[in-house]
Order: sequence, then C-alpha cells, then structure tokens
Amino acid sequence: MLTKLPFAKTALLGMLVAALSLPASAAEPAWVTKSNTNAKVLLHVLAKYSPESASTLGVEGYDEQIVDLSRDQFEASNRDLRAAIVQLQKRLAGETDNKVRQDLQILIDKAQDQLKTAALQRKYFMPYQDLTRMMFGVVRSTLDPRIPVARQQSLLSRLDKYAGLVKGYRPMTELAHERLQERLKANPKLLGPYKGQVEQSINDFPTLLKGMRELLAKSALKGWEPRFDALEKQLTAYNARVKAEILPRARADHRLPPEVYADNLKNFGVDISPQELIAKSLTSFAEIRNQMQITANLVAKERGFNNADYRAVMLELKKQQIPTEQVMPLYAERLAALEKAAREQNVVTLPERRAVIRLATMAENAAQPAPHMSPPRLIGNTGEYGEFVLTTGMPPDAAGKQLVFDDFTHQAGTWSITAHEARPGHEMQFAKMIETGVSTARAVFAFNSVNVEGWALYAEAEMQPYEPLDGQLFALQARGMRAARAFLDPMVNLGEITPEGVKTFLMQEVGLSEGMATQEVQRYTFRAPGQATAYFYGYQRLMETRQAAEVAMGGRFNRQKFNDFVLAQGLVPPGLLRKAVMDEFVPSKPQ
Repeated sequence: MLTKLPFAKTALLGMLVAALSLPASAAEPAWVTKSNTNAKVLLHVLAKYSPESASTLGVEGYDEQIVDLSRDQFEASNRDLRAAIVQLQKRLAGETDNKVRQDLQILIDKAQDQLKTAALQRKYFMPYQDLTRMMFGVVRSTLDPRIPVARQQSLLSRLDKYAGLVKGYRPMTELAHERLQERLKANPKLLGPYKGQVEQSINDFPTLLKGMRELLAKSALKGWEPRFDALEKQLTAYNARVKAEILPRARADHRLPPEVYADNLKNFGVDISPQELIAKSLTSFAEIRNQMQITANLVAKERGFNNADYRAVMLELKKQQIPTEQVMPLYAERLAALEKAAREQNVVTLPERRAVIRLATMAENAAQPAPHMSPPRLIGNTGEYGEFVLTTGMPPDAAGKQLVFDDFTHQAGTWSITAHEARPGHEMQFAKMIETGVSTARAVFAFNSVNVEGWALYAEAEMQPYEPLDGQLFALQARGMRAARAFLDPMVNLGEITPEGVKTFLMQEVGLSEGMATQEVQRYTFRAPGQATAYFYGYQRLMETRQAAEVAMGGRFNRQKFNDFVLAQGLVPPGLLRKAVMDEFVPSKPQ
C-alpha cells in the first residue's frame, strides 16, 4: 500500500495537495517544462486551501501556514477551481503538442473531479474532523528525518497557530466545532460519520497523542513543550466532545450513498461498475485459489506436512515467526535477493542506491495499520527516497487488547511484501520519478491507485518465479487477497455481505491474521472505501496492456524495456498508459 498521496482521496478522506514542479532531470524535455508551467495554474489554487499538504510535498512558502477553518471555504474554493479550469481549457484550445495537451486534460479532469467530490461531501455529510489524526500526520511529515532540519523549525509556528497562541488565530478545535454546528444548523439531516470510524478515532487518540510527543521529544526543536501542552489540552477536550456529541449522531450503517461510493471508485482510477468488478474478481479469486492449492501440495510434499490443504500449509509456514531483532536483517536479505534476481533476469532497470525498510512505531500502526511505502518529497528533493514501513499490528483497543500481525514476520511471507512495497514495487516507482523527472501533471495530478497499486502487484508477479516455493505460495495468497478485495469491498458497500462476513472470509479462505483482517474491514468500511479494489483492477489493466504489446511486437518484445517504459510514464491512468505503449513503445525500433 502507498501512503496517501495527492488526490488519493475518498469521500470521507478528501485531501487537497499541491506541488510546483518535480525535480528537473539533466535534460528536461521542453514539453515537460511547458506542462509544469501549466500545472502551476491549478497548483497555486490547491496550495491555498491545503498548505500542510503543499509543504509535505516540499513546496516552498507554505511551511508555516495552516488550513483556514475560520470560515466556510466551500464556495471560495469552488470559484477558484472553476477559474483555473477556464484558464486551463483556454490553454488546451491553443496547444499543439500532444503530450502537453494530455497533461492539460489531466489537470482539467482532476479539478472537475475535485468539484464533484466536494459537492457530494457537502450534500450528504456533516464536516467531522479527526483533528488528532490530521495533526499527527503533520508532525510526522514535518519531523521526518528526510526533511532538512531548517524546515522542521516551521512546526513551532504551526503548533502556535493550531493552539491559537498567536494573534489572529483561534484554537483549531474551536473552529472545527463551529464549522460543524454551522453546517448542522443549515441542514440538520446531514449524515454523521460511521460509528466504527468515530470509535476507532476515540480509541486511537492516546496512541497518536503519545506518538506526537515522542516525535517532538526526539527532534531538534526547542520550546515545543508549552505549545504542545496547550494543544494537548485542547485536543483532549475536543476528543471528549467527539465522544459526547459526535458519537451519538454517528450512523450505524457503514454503507455510503451509492453515488458517493461510485465517486470514490472513479477517484481511485476504477472506471467500471461495482457489479462488473465483482464478477471479474470472483472468477479470478477462484483461479488463484486453485493455483494456491497446487503450490501448497508441492510445499507439503517438500516439507513433509500431513495436511496439504492450502489453509493448513499456510498455518504451518506461519509458525516460522522471526524474532523481532531479526526482522529487519531478514528483510534486507530478501531485498538483496530480489534485486539480484531482477538484474540477472533482466526484469527492470534498478536504481543504484539502496532502498530503505524500517519498522513502524505504535503511532504509525494507528495512523495506517497496513504495511506501506512512505513517499519522498516530490518538490525540493535533495536525494531523499521512499521508505517501506513495516507495520506490526493494530493499536490497542479500549480494553487494552492488541491484534498483532503474523502475516509479514514469518520466513515465507517476507518475499512478496518486499517486492510490493520496495523493489521493484512502490519504492522503485517513485525513485524512478525522482531520478528521471516527469511532469507535475503525471506525477501529482494523474495519481490514481489503479496505476500505483497495479504496478506494485504486477511487480510481485514479476518476481514470483524467482522465489522459493513457500514464498511463491504466499505470493499467490497476496494476489488472491487483492482479488478478494475487489469483490468484498463493493459487496460490503452494497450491503451484499456484512463486515463480520468479510472478516470471516479473509481469515478462513485467504488466510489472514485477525489483525490484518480487521484492518481490511476498516479499510473497506471507513478508512478508504473503494481503494482496495484498485490493486486487482490495476494489475488486470497493466497485464492487458503488456499482453497487447507482446502480441503486436512478437519476437521484438523486451520485458525489461517494457517495464522501464511503463515506469517512465509517471502515474497516468490505465487508458493513457495503454495509448502510450501502443503508440510509442510498440512501434519503437530495437536499440
């Protein structure tokens, strides 16, 4: 999984983000320079309404600014977005370069998507703010060791403003409450957040608060204590208000209005109906499960297991849990083995620098339970790259019970997750963008989970043949889980299966731990409804494109060149990627 990036949003987790340009390569094409100039039209608008997101990407000039909750920004942001669309459409009408035209359309489409999503949010939902989770994200991204220490100092100014300690600012907790009451007065029938989401937010509050304090204590910042003490009191009171006022209004039904769920799928890059997605993935899951059983038979014979059922074989293999102190050294070994195989088998051109893998903190487990890649700054980057963050379980619940993952800390389970999150998956995809330079439109605004997660699942499949037999079994399990997601997510959101039924299926038929299955249910129901379908759909679309290229090129097809070409396109939607492959890669002459 990839940590949320520009416009990687859902109906409940919308995020505006901005960037002025990606690092230019030594010989940046003229069309990229022109495209990046066009992107500034939209980027400045978006940075205006989400300065924290802008500075997370490295944009200069926003480090001390915070989102403005002093008044309702809905109409103002819509006006600015519409004005940007008009200007971009004028530029499109006079543009002759095909790639610049494509990028202009990407920018226009993204702005229009934002308008639609904002309108749906306004129509259906009260503006509930999980401020502690938001602020933890700001503290973590600002104090990231990859960020220059000089820029980290800006966090003190933001803490002052969040807490209302400087002239012209009031506590953000008060402003968020006022905006909520304002909207409820205008429309008392607005839907509240899902009850499970609010309960999880209340439960995660102490862990996230502790995580912020620990990050600040380890930082080079001076004088943060009184600022954070004031903010902690405000957040504690706000959390109590959420429990007393928001939780009773929370909706018991996790399901989103159908048009909101459909909008989620579109924003994630899925351009087919939920029903078609369910049909495709059900068939695929059945086929993958058959492959899992074939491979499990071979593993059972190799290991001398009495029960060759794939579920029983995976349970036996999961018993080979790795001692905590050996987890990171083993992942380093796996990464080295995968890179060696990728080079020897000419899978893809790898970067020369090493990838980074680290264990998540407890607060990071709470913020994002699934293993993920934390992307680097795309602006002002001085050599930083992404990190594969290995999460270890769910945060403790109200009773103190913690569900620990056993899915990624056993010998056989380390192969595929490394290929997915590190190389040749997410980390490499973003490293290539940093090293080669792509247009802002293709790296930031074209972002869609179908492209990003599709590539990472494809990377798993590319490396599967070079893994040991037990690793191949869990590679199939990982692919089967992605197929299961593509029918369970829409089914639970359409009311065709209960959340409890989803959890049972994932544990019994896919072989996930209770902790992993729990975070999956949360992902489908409130963390990011619709996003989990992107893995399967993205993989399917990329494989279709590759097969079409192979058929067209015959003996001229070169896997390494194809994979390098795909990475060079940035994060474009599958249709645009297919067009680039068929129009540019297929006709190309061998070098």
